[in-house]
Amino acid sequence: MFLKNIFSFLIFISSVILLITCRNEKKYVTDEKNSKIVSVVDPHSYSNPNNIKVNHIDLDLEILWKTHILKGTATLTLDKKENADTLILDTRQLIISAVKNNEGRNLKFWLGNSHPIFGTPLKIILEKTTNKVVISYQTHPEAAALQWVTPAQTHDKQEEFLYSQSQAILARSWVPCQDAPAVKFTYKAKIKTKPSYLALMSATNPQEVNESGIYEFNMDQPISSYLLALSSGKIVFKSLGQNCGMYAEPGMLEKAVWEFADMQKMIDEAGKLYGTYMWKRYDVLVLPPSFPFGGMENPRLTFATPTVITGDRSQVSLIAHELAHSWSGNLVTNATWNDFWLNEGFTNYFEQRIMEQIYGKPYDEMRQVLAWNDLENTMAVMKSEGLSADTKLKLDLKGRDPDEGLSDVAYDKGRFFLCHLEKIVGKKNWDEFLNKYFKTYAFSYNTTEGFLEYLNQELLDKNKTWKKAANVQQWVFGEGLPKDAMKPVSIELNKVDALLANYFNGKAKPESFDTNGFTTHHWQYLIRQFGKKATLQQVQNFDKTFKFSNRSNAEILCDWFTISVKNGYTQNRPQIESFLTSIGRRKFLTPIYEALAKTPEGKNWAKKVFEKAKPGYHSVSAHSVEEILK
Repeated sequence: MFLKNIFSFLIFISSVILLITCRNEKKYVTDEKNSKIVSVVDPHSYSNPNNIKVNHIDLDLEILWKTHILKGTATLTLDKKENADTLILDTRQLIISAVKNNEGRNLKFWLGNSHPIFGTPLKIILEKTTNKVVISYQTHPEAAALQWVTPAQTHDKQEEFLYSQSQAILARSWVPCQDAPAVKFTYKAKIKTKPSYLALMSATNPQEVNESGIYEFNMDQPISSYLLALSSGKIVFKSLGQNCGMYAEPGMLEKAVWEFADMQKMIDEAGKLYGTYMWKRYDVLVLPPSFPFGGMENPRLTFATPTVITGDRSQVSLIAHELAHSWSGNLVTNATWNDFWLNEGFTNYFEQRIMEQIYGKPYDEMRQVLAWNDLENTMAVMKSEGLSADTKLKLDLKGRDPDEGLSDVAYDKGRFFLCHLEKIVGKKNWDEFLNKYFKTYAFSYNTTEGFLEYLNQELLDKNKTWKKAANVQQWVFGEGLPKDAMKPVSIELNKVDALLANYFNGKAKPESFDTNGFTTHHWQYLIRQFGKKATLQQVQNFDKTFKFSNRSNAEILCDWFTISVKNGYTQNRPQIESFLTSIGRRKFLTPIYEALAKTPEGKNWAKKVFEKAKPGYHSVSAHSVEEILK
């Protein structure tokens, strides 16, 4: 008993040491492009790829619809340093039944202490000759990455649906892995589902249902764990071009095909800008309304929210954004979530260039102005909440959920920093630099410091004027926006300002507004600027004139409902409740819940609505709303 207690104590001490080590991030050390061992320590992972790295995963899983679990095996192929003998993986609520080597012998393993955000480390003692481990396991019915959608929560209201959301650190809740973005691996999978259902992954995909319900997948290009994706349900497919197509529920397919008719053109234009598309196919799956994000850039299979199916193609920038991730993010990946802007800032910039190329600069200038205004508002809120440090591009999320870094700062301060650099060095020089950057780091990762070193070496050090004007330190490591940040301007939105000026000066009534040719972006800007000065009576008048509360466009509804709540307008509460209980996209949920939570009456009403809506939300959205309503 004494020896047993000593052994338990040693395990506990080693777990504590591991946790402390995992929370201390090393400075970036440049790896060779195809290095087998990862030289960056991730503050959000227990794993040890600096000693033993997972290079390939073979999954053999069955989807058990009745119990809401995945069950089967994950076979991990390893590269390890000569004396490394303990493999450490990330798990979260996984039930591990056995671990064996490539010859079928049982290996010693144990699970460490559980953490509510980071999950539980799985430690496996390896033999000297072990280069593969076979893990038998099953997921928890409430695995954070998996959303089990009831028929009533789908578009067609007829069949169940399953989808995963692995970003940022939720892959560990359905696959035992090294859940760190710097760890890249290839994978194969065999998935068994209902015979009448299609199964899809971030890999090669079937385009038709087979009779057996068993599908095999192959991803022969290395990806990070957050890009592991799985979906299954009553899904159909239609081609949209040479190497792209659309998956959706049968009742949604034709709407989605019409909405994203320009997808092949986007792929072609993106390739002209920053090099050939390297992921073979680019397909999109439109998910049920509970999906918590606008889109998820899973390689070869972007997941998209149905809220972008507006009937006017006003939200096609979502596809431009997720497509751009095929270069910035999927191809060249942030080393840790502290470097998240390297994924999203680059992608927003690339998205902007695609949109300019296809739809013209005036159209995208409206989007830039809206984004700038949102960014300023986000930063003001962060400052008021004591989170000014989170307005830096280089984050410090140690000990925190990396989802806390998913804000406008990474996306739009990052994007405007790159726009700033483009203006300084000129578009031609900038494009040449970015092309070289994507090729140099393809299928690898980078840190903020690594990128800045490359930026100086390959571009800014060549011209003293450029380097001084770039003001890199302030943009990347400073709080807020630098003084030299140039606010974008839109002639189209200046017209909206003129309409509102006349209205508030008593020179025009809302029914006299000339709104011919208004896009979603015109309406969003009008609502947001109007809301800054509007009285309750004016909100009532605008709703009567423009019927905002009964629109079908989620972007417009979100902005209008937020303004309504802030101004005490309660006549549209039924429409707000319908909206909050029918969609799960976090971007639309949080502003409305936040506005409601400002008053005791609003908060009580919001709690009642949330209780109805929660079963239809993904865990990501549900957690965010719970935090607001605490």
